[in-house]
Amino acid sequence: MRSSRTLPESSGRAHGGRLSGVLTTSASVRFTVWTNAMLTGACDPDTAAQKILGDDVGHHVAGLAGHPEPATLPVALNLLRAAGATQAHLALPVPGDPIGLAGPPPFNEAALETGEAVVLTGADLGLVPAYVGPAVQWSVMPAASPLPADLGEADRGLRMALIDAAESLAALDVARWKPEVADALIDIRRIGSGRNDDLAPGYQPRAVKAAATARRCLAIADAALEDDGAAVTGAEADARRRALLDLAAAARRALVAACDPPVHA
Repeated sequence: MRSSRTLPESSGRAHGGRLSGVLTTSASVRFTVWTNAMLTGACDPDTAAQKILGDDVGHHVAGLAGHPEPATLPVALNLLRAAGATQAHLALPVPGDPIGLAGPPPFNEAALETGEAVVLTGADLGLVPAYVGPAVQWSVMPAASPLPADLGEADRGLRMALIDAAESLAALDVARWKPEVADALIDIRRIGSGRNDDLAPGYQPRAVKAAATARRCLAIADAALEDDGAAVTGAEADARRRALLDLAAAARRALVAACDPPVHA
């Protein structure tokens, strides 16, 4: 559930006292990239399951065919591969920008409600996460595969959006922000600086760099959208908000493209 203060077009969600899916790699990002690593033979299902779990206490996958009870990650990954999954795609949709979604409507609606999902090509299945404290419950639903994303185009779009937002970001009045948002700025500096921010084996350095940049920009936009900063007039506040929302949209597209299945020559 999004907090009442989160704007509909924003990508942030309150989870565990932080902006989930932004300041840390979201469960859907981890599921996407490590499932791709498993499907290409870069790692085994147990390793992929451990990496998807991350710092969470548990993940379970409900709705798998022939498995009436929620499955653990290793079991679920094996079942999804047996069901014909060949690639995993990330979806980070928001109202008005359903990036990564290709239908059908029930899956799109569930993914939009959560703000993130994974689509498995070959199995025609989608997985939508529900965060329950430090655990994640995945729901499996029929889903169509999206068109491949263009990493070069998405990366260029993000850089342009970042330039356009630079003046708004420079004008932020940090002293007026809520304490939790100020704390979030400290975490923003850590994004892309550690091993936990890597993607998975098989991803090219360009994709890893683009993903880290996208996460930084999402974190900046989410933190800045919590307050009007130094804006004095309504027009200034609207212009600043639009620049930040454009930055967040470009960052979502870049992160989706960076997590697309690696292409090997």
